[in-house]
Amino acid sequence: MVPSRARVSQRTTPLIEGNPVRNELLLGLPAQECDSIFADLTFVQLRTHDVLQETEEPIKYAYFVDSGMVSILSVMRDGKSVEVGLTGKEGCTGLQLAAGFKTSDTRALVQIAGTAFRVSGQSLMKVLRQCPVLAKRIQQYGLLLAMQGSQVAACNRLHEVDERLARWLLMSQDRIGIDGGVVPLTHEFLAHMLGTRRSSVTVAAGLLAKSGLITYNRGHVKIVNRSLLEDAACECYDLIRKHTQMWKKESS
Repeated sequence: MVPSRARVSQRTTPLIEGNPVRNELLLGLPAQECDSIFADLTFVQLRTHDVLQETEEPIKYAYFVDSGMVSILSVMRDGKSVEVGLTGKEGCTGLQLAAGFKTSDTRALVQIAGTAFRVSGQSLMKVLRQCPVLAKRIQQYGLLLAMQGSQVAACNRLHEVDERLARWLLMSQDRIGIDGGVVPLTHEFLAHMLGTRRSSVTVAAGLLAKSGLITYNRGHVKIVNRSLLEDAACECYDLIRKHTQMWKKESS
């Protein structure tokens, strides 16, 4: 029987603690698996720059992102980091747990504030043994994120900053459905995510703005013309989008 804190019915959108579930890994699970995982989930707020998991440290919690966006970062010994993946409501953090690992090789950082359903790492590892559909979805999502990371690595090496910035803005909008196309980020933070200098991002943003694709004002980038922005992005965006659509179709 489903505990009172988690309610599953014939509704299109299930509720946990009275909050509608939008995370795509959790939607459409068999009733028995909903009973198992929903009972261990807690609804939490995600604040910008919250660290959800740290590299080389035990994974205390996994977060099924419900809104907002989380960056997956590769961190160097000198403290420098670069983004290797983006997670929105299509995914979760703590993917290593599904493979039996208890520590993380990456940092998960909240980039755009939102909400999530949190579960302890210990509980998730136990629940996944009882939830084959959810376990398979998480494993498949892990492979998708690995593909995304390898594509982003190639992108950062081979493509110009303005192409990479266009790709990143489009990926962000895809994951959080930005109202009005606005991404609340500064040039400094974008430079950190793209692994380049702030001055390079300023030049790249200026090129996109001059072409009428975006506007930038006081830490907010607004997508003005998505169609043209897709044309300005490198081929990596289309490749990542196609793989993501294929994964969603096969995991549904």
